[in-house]
Amino acid sequence: MEVDSHIVLPGDVIDIEEESTIVLGPGLRQEGDQIVAMKAGILQHLEVGNRYWIESNQKRYVAATGESVVGTVTAKMGEYFRVDIGTAHSAVLPMMAFEGATKRNRPNLSVQSLVYCRVSLANPDMEPELECVNPKTGKADGFGELVGGFVFKCSLGLCRRLLNPNTPILSYLGEHFPFETAVGMNGRVWINSEEVKNTILISNAIQNSEYLSAQECKQMVEGLVNKL
Repeated sequence: MEVDSHIVLPGDVIDIEEESTIVLGPGLRQEGDQIVAMKAGILQHLEVGNRYWIESNQKRYVAATGESVVGTVTAKMGEYFRVDIGTAHSAVLPMMAFEGATKRNRPNLSVQSLVYCRVSLANPDMEPELECVNPKTGKADGFGELVGGFVFKCSLGLCRRLLNPNTPILSYLGEHFPFETAVGMNGRVWINSEEVKNTILISNAIQNSEYLSAQECKQMVEGLVNKL
């Protein structure tokens, strides 16, 4: 069932009549038989996976299980790394939470390395725990160290829109520039292309697209291409 997006406030009871399993994302919590909004924003629904969440432009990221994030390694401990993902406390990334990792074959990440991770455990009273494997396949599937490129910060709302495969700005940029991207739901985006000038151009275009329509995004990209 497709749900029309509408504004909700903290404490609102969300009326979802579903027979199949649903997945609750950021801003929603189950209390007994009810689903309650925990923050103000726009209720969103994605049919793939039957996911519901509240989209808002909050400043600080709050970790939620299953979300993808871009983090920076801040310390290397005995059995795990400490990673900054923008939350109030550093996250923990176990050394065994990588594809093919064993006690003898561990990932060698240095401090300040960038990593693309999945939040495997999030609890308000504990440090978030990360992993660099897809729990369904046991493979990396894109998670792991991000080598080279450039990372920048943007609003949490823009990051969520960039994760949509049909986001206009990424589609238009992809028609003119070959590049790689890793979008974290924690407000960080990593871009890598063949030339530094293209990487900077792409990152600026993405940041400037936040409040533009699809047609305005197309015009902006065409204008940038004509100036090269």
